[in-house]
Amino acid sequence: MTATAISRFPVPSLDEMPADIRERVLAVQEKSGFIPNVFLVLAHRPEEFRAFFAYHDAIMEKPGNITKAEREMIIVATSNINQCQYCVVAHGAILRVRAKNPLIADQVAVNYRKADITERQKAMLDFAMKVSTAAYEVNDSDIDQLKEHRFTEEDAWDIAAISAFFGLSNRLANVTSMKPNTEFYTLGR
Repeated sequence: MTATAISRFPVPSLDEMPADIRERVLAVQEKSGFIPNVFLVLAHRPEEFRAFFAYHDAIMEKPGNITKAEREMIIVATSNINQCQYCVVAHGAILRVRAKNPLIADQVAVNYRKADITERQKAMLDFAMKVSTAAYEVNDSDIDQLKEHRFTEEDAWDIAAISAFFGLSNRLANVTSMKPNTEFYTLGR
């Protein structure tokens, strides 16, 4: 059996990567036990790799009213609407781990409105989906709806930023034909 290519574009080996990128990739490998393909594929363009992960970290690692599991819910739901296999599979695994729930990612990916999540989380995902599919229609009533569920204006910005950023990520993953690591399929189950 031959290995499936993880991208339609060239993927640098670890020794071909700039030192700072190689260091980050190896740190991720040490923490997770494998290198998620997104790191390898995006290393094809070092400057963009750095910018991508700087913004990723800024929106995903910050403290706030939206939990890390909820941030992953946003990614899984919006990545599904964007038909991004890589992000649904990879972030679905992260969601299962962070939520400590082996069922949640599949529920959110297929139909978050029927998932075993709170009304607050459904309102969050409703807004995220609107940002992903019709951002030009977002208005004050959308923000007011979020406030009814104890989200702040800053939270609305965070939800929008995650949705928008992963729209970019979804498109790059689809264009590069990025393949999910097999490890993601069983993680958190």
